[in-house]
Amino acid sequence: MSRRRKQKGIVGILVAIAAIVVAVGQQQGWFESAQKGVMTTQPGQYAVARYVDGDTIVVDMNGQQETVRMIGVDTPETHKPNTPVQCYGPAASAYTKNRIHAQGDKVRLVSDSLSTNRDRYNRLLRYVTLPDGTNHNQDLVAKGYAFAYLSFPFTKSDDFAKAQADAQAQKLGLWGNCTPTLESNGRWQSNTEGS
Repeated sequence: MSRRRKQKGIVGILVAIAAIVVAVGQQQGWFESAQKGVMTTQPGQYAVARYVDGDTIVVDMNGQQETVRMIGVDTPETHKPNTPVQCYGPAASAYTKNRIHAQGDKVRLVSDSLSTNRDRYNRLLRYVTLPDGTNHNQDLVAKGYAFAYLSFPFTKSDDFAKAQADAQAQKLGLWGNCTPTLESNGRWQSNTEGS
């Protein structure tokens, strides 16, 4: 047998083995978790199972509950361990709950190409879009319920920064009712409730 025929035979065997591995892997579900990690835009609408606070919700995603942290926003704290309730935290939580509830407790989740899929607490990082098309994340900032969280890259950061500057100039929400301070790390913090 010539050397060339031997090489073709080896290549053919390797291709056949690879095809068998792929077929068995698909049948056994070996590739499912990899595919889930790549999904960028969640299809359909998801029911909100629970409202954690102004910037975090829990959705029912195909029978599993997933915690979703909204990209680009930081609402004042309401029940973070070892942190007192912050000014406008309860108002931001109520706004998120009431706004989504008014639209049937359904949301569409959209990822951002510059953002990671999950944060360090394993929460999905997503834009929350309401059935009427409103980007709830940006709406929170525009109405003064949240600070623009610009510490991590995301594609709409310029829009969120402008929405925050406008809300601040108009003294909307927390900008007119609280005493926000800019910390050395570049993040805004609200004062504690009642102070």
